[in-house]
Amino acid sequence: MKTGIFYGSTYGNTQEAGEQLVALLGNTLGEKPEIFDVHSTKIEKLLDFDLILVGCSTWNVGEVQDDWDDKLDHLDDLDLSGKFVALFGAGDQFGYSDSFADSLGILAEKLAERGAILIGKWPTESYEFDFSRADLGDGFFVGLPLDYDNQGELTTPRLTQWSAQIAAEVTSLASP
Repeated sequence: MKTGIFYGSTYGNTQEAGEQLVALLGNTLGEKPEIFDVHSTKIEKLLDFDLILVGCSTWNVGEVQDDWDDKLDHLDDLDLSGKFVALFGAGDQFGYSDSFADSLGILAEKLAERGAILIGKWPTESYEFDFSRADLGDGFFVGLPLDYDNQGELTTPRLTQWSAQIAAEVTSLASP
């Protein structure tokens, strides 16, 4: 399964997570994913992949990181039907408790509208926040929020567990 990781990163945290996922998913899927900085990549590149990981941090009060914000309208031109999409990104659950990881929810909504099959839900139980557009309301986020400021020590273990989960989900869903 051809896998691409597309990230937008201002301070490097989301890029670092994407780079970790390259190694982790390469080990579990057997093929090393390609990684792209969305700032310098045409959004149509998403169409080249069966499994797409989207990395985006949340900025200010519930806004999508600038590189992804510049691409949002261009997503309307894509048909992502049949593409598996999983989302990850950085947020601050204490400093921005009312908009924690909102960018994941914003992008998930846009990608689902374009036909993407969203995978990679992650439990909300080990986070403290008041509201998140990424919260599905059933005890899960739409993807994997990473809080480098308050739970940095959990980043690598979460990425490791999530990558194994992504590999299992996509293998199960892609099987006839």
